[in-house]
Amino acid sequence: MWPEPSPRSAFSARRARLDSLLPGPKLFTSGLSRPRNFHDNPYPFRAESHFLYFVGAALEGSILVVDGDRTALYTAPPDAADAMWFGPRPSLEELSRSLEIAVRPLAELVPQPESALLPPQDSTSAAFLEDFVGREIEPSGGDSLEGRDAALAEAVIALRLQHDAAAVAQLRQAARATAEAHREGRAATRPGIREAVVRGAMEGAIVRSGMVPAYGLIVTTAGEVLHATTSTGLIGERDLLLADVGAETPEGFAGDVTRVWPASGRFTETQRALYEVVLAAQSTAIAAVRPGVRYLDVHRAAGRKTVEGLVELGILRGDPEDLYHRGGAALFFPHGVGHLLGIDVHDMEDLGDRAGYAPGRARAKNRGDRYLRLDRDLLPGMCVTIEPGFYRIPSVLEDPDALGDLRDAVQWTVLEKFSDVRGIRIEDDVLVTEDGADVLTREIPKTVAELEARRDAGRLSAPP
Repeated sequence: MWPEPSPRSAFSARRARLDSLLPGPKLFTSGLSRPRNFHDNPYPFRAESHFLYFVGAALEGSILVVDGDRTALYTAPPDAADAMWFGPRPSLEELSRSLEIAVRPLAELVPQPESALLPPQDSTSAAFLEDFVGREIEPSGGDSLEGRDAALAEAVIALRLQHDAAAVAQLRQAARATAEAHREGRAATRPGIREAVVRGAMEGAIVRSGMVPAYGLIVTTAGEVLHATTSTGLIGERDLLLADVGAETPEGFAGDVTRVWPASGRFTETQRALYEVVLAAQSTAIAAVRPGVRYLDVHRAAGRKTVEGLVELGILRGDPEDLYHRGGAALFFPHGVGHLLGIDVHDMEDLGDRAGYAPGRARAKNRGDRYLRLDRDLLPGMCVTIEPGFYRIPSVLEDPDALGDLRDAVQWTVLEKFSDVRGIRIEDDVLVTEDGADVLTREIPKTVAELEARRDAGRLSAPP
């Protein structure tokens, strides 16, 4: 499998739709690479997402102007001296033919202070763009945009919320590469090796697919650390391994999947019981995904199902509905059930809550809902993640303020029996269709039976 590019007509159609929503000049920069420790050792370049959406190519230091018949891409001509170090670059004429857009030298771009723009993510790229608009730009100021910039943000949100056919095809490609990475990771897992061996197998599968990781991969036995950044630990015989791993296509579209499996190949009784609680919560939430449903209600459906399962196991005691309303789910499932997925693993979050929250809606303050990244009514073409979890987080369970009046609702002696579970999260990528939902990542095993089935043992071999 190798990435298939979107047809060029998809990008010209996106630019035309944007023009119809907001006439006048609109600027998008690809941004600049960031030095890792000195100028000639940069981090890998990744173009700004809005630029990718309308161009489909990562051209560093470029600016797209969308303005009807005056639409053009401005970039620096190739430098012959760079060819020795980086290889030959296409001429502006060659770029114009391949991208099917007018391409002009960057030096010809006249400052346009009245242009609408969306701020890039870093100060260096913001300063670069400032030279071409003649006004100050605050990086990543999505929630503070005003005037035409705010109008541009709303127009882009209207376009990107519901994925077009080309975007859906990209998401499916990312899902397939993500599935291959999870298969390789599961095959590589065994007690006694380091988490990094599994992570390396998964990242290698993504690279072999012609893609890159969509984010910093999470491969850890410390599942209670929601965004664990290291994979240095040894995997024990009774450990569960949590792998939050997704691939990104060259056009920036992301996969985002979490699976948890036992290092030994078999869940313990307690691990299996809690895993089934999370899986039931995820299945309930996915079943609720369809056009017209408020995503907040999907989140709450997962929370209610989680509380019901924990009451059945004896970890919580009391009436499930009362416990849920008092924040019982958030003790063990503190984050939102998911987020938008598209270009970027958390799609359009650079635009702040104006992207994730419908007009007139704002983040709740209660502990069960305050971390929810999305509160819109679902529409065909939207893609979301569904990722409930169960975590034994010391900073939550040992904090009197976090526990509040729920301390007595927790059966602490029962919870201790589940001490071999640190964290479980089950996540899939779900496309909203005209009459329901399509789980793009359904082929990745997640039932207990599937995860306990014989792995492709021995396919990958690596020392601890």
